[in-house]
Amino acid sequence: MGFKCPLVKNSIKSNKESRQARFPFNLALKSLFLYILIAVGSLSLVHAQEVKYTNPSLWFGVAAGANFNFYQGTTQQLTTNFMAPAAFHDGMGIGIFVAPLIEYHRPDTKLGFMFQVGYDKRRGKFDQVMAPCNCPADLNTNLDYLSIEPSLRFAPFKSSFYLFAGPRFAINLNKNFIYQKSVNPDFPDVGSEPEMKGEFSEVNKILLSAQIGAGYDIELTSANKQLKTVLSPFISYHPYFGQDPRSIESWNITTVRAGIALKFGRGPAVERPEEFVSILPVMPEIRFAVTSPENIPTERKVRETFPLLNYVFFDQESTEISDRYVKLDKNQVGDFKEDQLEEFSPLKVSGRSNRQMTAYYNVLNILGDRMGRNPSSTITLVGTSEMGSKDGKILAESVKQYLVDIFGISGSRINIEVREKPKLPSEQPGGTLELALLREEDRRVTIESSSPALLMEFQSEPDARLKPIELITIQEPPLDSYVTFKVAEGNDALSSWLVEVKDDLGGIQSYGPYTQEEVSLPGKLLLGNRTEGKYKVTLVGQTFNGTKIKRDTTVHMKLWVPTKDKEGMRYSVIYEFNDSKAIKIYEKYLSEIVALKIPEGASVKIHGYTDIIGDDANNRVLSLARANDVKQIIDNSLAKAGRRDVKFEIHGFGEDQKLSQFDNEFPEERFYNRTVIIDILPK
Repeated sequence: MGFKCPLVKNSIKSNKESRQARFPFNLALKSLFLYILIAVGSLSLVHAQEVKYTNPSLWFGVAAGANFNFYQGTTQQLTTNFMAPAAFHDGMGIGIFVAPLIEYHRPDTKLGFMFQVGYDKRRGKFDQVMAPCNCPADLNTNLDYLSIEPSLRFAPFKSSFYLFAGPRFAINLNKNFIYQKSVNPDFPDVGSEPEMKGEFSEVNKILLSAQIGAGYDIELTSANKQLKTVLSPFISYHPYFGQDPRSIESWNITTVRAGIALKFGRGPAVERPEEFVSILPVMPEIRFAVTSPENIPTERKVRETFPLLNYVFFDQESTEISDRYVKLDKNQVGDFKEDQLEEFSPLKVSGRSNRQMTAYYNVLNILGDRMGRNPSSTITLVGTSEMGSKDGKILAESVKQYLVDIFGISGSRINIEVREKPKLPSEQPGGTLELALLREEDRRVTIESSSPALLMEFQSEPDARLKPIELITIQEPPLDSYVTFKVAEGNDALSSWLVEVKDDLGGIQSYGPYTQEEVSLPGKLLLGNRTEGKYKVTLVGQTFNGTKIKRDTTVHMKLWVPTKDKEGMRYSVIYEFNDSKAIKIYEKYLSEIVALKIPEGASVKIHGYTDIIGDDANNRVLSLARANDVKQIIDNSLAKAGRRDVKFEIHGFGEDQKLSQFDNEFPEERFYNRTVIIDILPK
């Protein structure tokens, strides 16, 4: 059975009227494009001169792209007089988007504004449905809008990348559809019905919805060109709410728009700066301060609970235990004690933190001694090698043979496993940088155990850390002796800065460059072997537009040894590669061991560090995240006990090799540099 509708007879007339209705819009659109061309032409009429130009604040241009439209809901009542035999639900289509635009944002700032008015096509095709007559039915839509889109522009890093979001006001210009019911495949001789062309009824004239997106500005002109041109790829998301084309039924549209914008602007000229230009009249908000504590003690005794890394690293292309590790002979075993490790120093040791690395390089002897004193304990040695499982097994056998031959441990207590990669590898999938260092770290034997006598408190997993050892060491320099350099408002005005420290004898030290507002350096590092001195400290800053500035101040530092100082306590948390959330294995330890040992009124100084792998800026962020993880756990534990008497100091030093606790030559040194150190100083 066919259908008849007055709309079929009037379809040609309706389309003609629709084109006439769109004529004013087309004229307006052409006028806007002509305006842009005139504006761009006027911007290009500038005098050629040997000067540089900054980016403008005001941009004009045009944006064009494709709308990927996704239909959902129910559509069946197409016009006032016609309801399709079957309802349409899902569909999709692609339409064009083109619009002139205006954009305002000052260079090197975060916030700005965008405005565009354009032709916005939300056309599409619904998925085919079957009418009751078993006839396939299709519905194509042709929805056009005049879109008005003001947006807030936000550049989170003050860079070329930006986000934008705002409302969308849409005025309907076209609401045409084409409906086609095809032949029942069971009766091919009946013939198909003609296409029905018409306009949807009950169409919302105005829509209010929203959009959110991101873009990236690519500069196409050099600094000596006044007319600036920028090409900006962008993508935006227009969610379904507010995008109901009609006031009846439940049809809605979700759109993803991808496109590109071409923007033009005329930049203001800047004078060529001298080598150093004072910018006090322009940027009076930049202030430079140096804080130096009056009392900078040279040393303090610290009772350190030192974590014992349960890895034994092997040199490349070698299956022998490295000479870095202390290897005893049988007649030395009886004299070995883990609290007297000074008598068993390695042949090669780090230039810094010698006492701590001496402890680690005795890991096999500490393990053998503990297994000898705890005959029920067992271990598993997991060998991993980039050369394959056969080589990994040889590495594990080397460690087992040492424990059996030297400490007399029964081989039945030592199991061997082989893995292609450690459970927590340093080389991550997809990594492309510094692979030689990462693979060097994965060539190792991991010591696993479930025996409490071998493991740190609250640990029972097979890959848990070994029980730490206790050391009495000298903290040098102490954490409360750091000299702090602070550049107020530096992040908004300076791209980087460094400090030059000149003493009264003419010696000059330089530190930096830095990008953060505040940097702390040990007083001992600045004073060297001197007991006191007067220093001229100069800030040398670089602004975002290439201008250099100088700020000077003086500071007097004095180094002296206190007559009496209470013994401090130190604990450490070791992280795996690039993991700032591997705190779970230490959470109970920090809450129930470390927090309970903090005396009333104490200061807790928490400093995070990383190794040298990766970007310096990212490592500073990572080290601070690790330090804050630790602080949060300790603070929560103290709060549960009703304590608010502890003062915290948190720093993230990243990979700064002047401040890092260990060198970075060997894998074990890099592992120990991925640390957070907790110093507990009595009141």
